[in-house]
Amino acid sequence: MDNTVKRLLERLVRRIPSRMLKTTLDKWSRLTATQRQSIDYTESKWALTEKLLAICEENELTVKHIAELEMIHVIENPNLGMWHAFQLMDPQDDAHSVELTQFKEQFKSHLSELIRHVSIKIKKHTDEAVWIRIAWGDTFSRPNHLKPTYVVHYLQTPYVFLSSLTSKQKPLLSQALVLSTRYQAIKDANLSGRKLTAIRDLLMKQYLQVFPTKFPSPLAERNRVVSNLHIEKEQAGSAANRHQMACEAFGDGLLPQLQSAVYKLETKFRDHTNKTMTERDEPFRCVVKFASTNLLESLRHSASSGVASTPVTPLLSSVPLKGKNYFVITDNGPGPSSQK
Repeated sequence: MDNTVKRLLERLVRRIPSRMLKTTLDKWSRLTATQRQSIDYTESKWALTEKLLAICEENELTVKHIAELEMIHVIENPNLGMWHAFQLMDPQDDAHSVELTQFKEQFKSHLSELIRHVSIKIKKHTDEAVWIRIAWGDTFSRPNHLKPTYVVHYLQTPYVFLSSLTSKQKPLLSQALVLSTRYQAIKDANLSGRKLTAIRDLLMKQYLQVFPTKFPSPLAERNRVVSNLHIEKEQAGSAANRHQMACEAFGDGLLPQLQSAVYKLETKFRDHTNKTMTERDEPFRCVVKFASTNLLESLRHSASSGVASTPVTPLLSSVPLKGKNYFVITDNGPGPSSQK
């Protein structure tokens, strides 16, 4: 058996929790019913690995078959690893009519023309997402299946999500995506996170949004809290207003579990008492990072409870509004700073 097959299978068995291994192998469909029944899932990971290696060798499975197993695991567990969002730009007239078969043929053809040794596996998921696994090689080496890139694209939308892509591979993948989707360019959406579902829902607005209104909001009625009548009469108005503005800024109900937001400041140092710093040509730089297990929920609660002021600053409300969690704030001469 090829050494790459062994290493890939060993890594997979270590990565997949024991309670999920049986279900994953059943979906793989590369083992017979008898072979699956012969596996004792209560054994150690080492024993399970040895058993699977023997079965794979008996079935003469190749690295591409093991890559299928890995792909099943990644698709079923999309909130692993770091994902980066990109947006396709300037669609051609027929961009919205591209179908799966056409996309698969075009993508494989274009990427294979750009790089000699590459292994591409494409699978459509039940939620209409097209999953792509790419093992990269180069002119002289075979594809490295131990360091694959994963791509998720929703056909008829301009959104693409990437994981484990190097700067060397990025222009090749970008060109293949642009050509096969019938767009003219692709740009970084400045949105990333460890939960694919979260950045997808945020970018594609797949969560309950609340829009400003001059009429009484049902949010206030739904979240009324019975308390002392005098205190309620005094505070109910401002509390309901804070809650309404918090939901308008960040959304209502369950929110995408974004884990961080980064703000990079580049500005001239301004202090007439410190000429050394003020006269520097280089801008003053600093980075502020907000982190939480559910950042949008934390920010909404802070605004709703009065910990943070309302209306919510655009620096924070821009996260759901623009679908971004990386911002660069720069100076535009004497005027106010600009936000990118």
